[in-house]
Amino acid sequence: MAFEGFPLTDELRNYDVFPKVLVKGKKTNIRIRPLGARPVFESGKEYKLLICALDQGKPYDYPATGSFVEMKAICNAEGGFEIEYTFPSEQMYFLRFLNDEGRRIIQFPVFCVDEDLAGRYPLRGDLHMHTIRSDGNQSPAVVCANYRAHGLDFMVVSDHNRYYPSLEAIDFYKDVPNGLTIVPGEEVHMPDVDGKESDFHTVNFGGTYSINALTDGPQTEEVGTDPKFRSLDGNCPEFMPIEKWRDMIRKRAAEIEVPDNIDKVPAAVFEWVYDEIRKAGGLGIFPHPTWISDVYHVPEVFVDYITERKLFDAFEVLGGENYYEQNGFQTLKYYEDRAKGINYPIVGSTDSHSSNPSNRNAFICSTLVFSAENERTSLIKAIKDYYSVAIDTINEDFRLVGDRRLCKYSTFLLKYYFPLHDDICREEGRLMKQYATGTAEEKEEALKVLALIAGRVDNHRKKYFDF
Repeated sequence: MAFEGFPLTDELRNYDVFPKVLVKGKKTNIRIRPLGARPVFESGKEYKLLICALDQGKPYDYPATGSFVEMKAICNAEGGFEIEYTFPSEQMYFLRFLNDEGRRIIQFPVFCVDEDLAGRYPLRGDLHMHTIRSDGNQSPAVVCANYRAHGLDFMVVSDHNRYYPSLEAIDFYKDVPNGLTIVPGEEVHMPDVDGKESDFHTVNFGGTYSINALTDGPQTEEVGTDPKFRSLDGNCPEFMPIEKWRDMIRKRAAEIEVPDNIDKVPAAVFEWVYDEIRKAGGLGIFPHPTWISDVYHVPEVFVDYITERKLFDAFEVLGGENYYEQNGFQTLKYYEDRAKGINYPIVGSTDSHSSNPSNRNAFICSTLVFSAENERTSLIKAIKDYYSVAIDTINEDFRLVGDRRLCKYSTFLLKYYFPLHDDICREEGRLMKQYATGTAEEKEEALKVLALIAGRVDNHRKKYFDF
């Protein structure tokens, strides 16, 4: 069964617990509020509360590590509790309430993080997708609206050969109140050089200028070379006619030293593309390395060559196909490289060509980034600093790829925070689509409602994270 979203469980519907994420060593006041379900607790009554550390085992079986701290808690007038406690280590804890016989009534999970994660909010996004400006099925504005409705905090329009559709999306929503950060970008495809392949695909996430439009191609054929179509702020390198670009690559290829089983032209183009993305302030993503296009689109020896040298900024460990050879083999490579001491940042993306749920792969993957701000430069820095986890939602249940510590934290968030977060985003995305496609009256209505509900997700984060 395909993934349909992170479920809003009865536990989340019946009780509001906040904050949910706490900082190690910081005294925290946690509120537990009933939300109209059948009363479980009696106002004014004292209950036994156990604060149970998940990672440390049962204290009666493992007394050297196990930690169940016993407290007393008095139910308040609204049928809930206020609990003050200082959590000593990074892990999930259960706030477990017991009856007079010592049996469990109910328990509420919270998560304590180390100081380095304090102030870093979990932001879910997609770093690779397409619209009708290349080979996708919806306009840039509708793709953004649909993915906001799905719960994304940030995304990029990365059309093949074209940067200007991402600018179109940014411009369309610039005066529309919403919490989605739309990052400029493109999927880079460079021309051949003397018939030698150099189109290995690259995602330019967040670069302030186009790599495709540095020379001739579909972008310049369609909109020309004016910097307003080639850059976020009007600043970009001079345009190079294709023969001048090819001469530059020929020179690089002649100078580059590579193993005998590595072709010089694609190696030279690869290094040039990623150097340019970095100059543009972007994140250079190596996408779908085990995508089968007749055979592997990029040879395994070439993938090994660039990963061993970490020539890219981030590795798309999860991508837009649901056959095992793609995401399965990419995940295996990532963990095998980690075992060899080769580490690199990772992301997961849909590579979506349709944002409608009827597309089996519309919501297949995403990335959780722990960033201080939902803003282009902050997101890029967080990923480069290894604060990202790839989320596999190919099937009904999610799976995670990344650092074990961050995956444990992410699991908590995807179960106990993001269902609430996504519930808020759903309406905002619907209104964004109404603004993008509706009648004049519907557009006006959407703007008014979006203005009224602006900032809800930010307020939601502040409520649930004790930063």
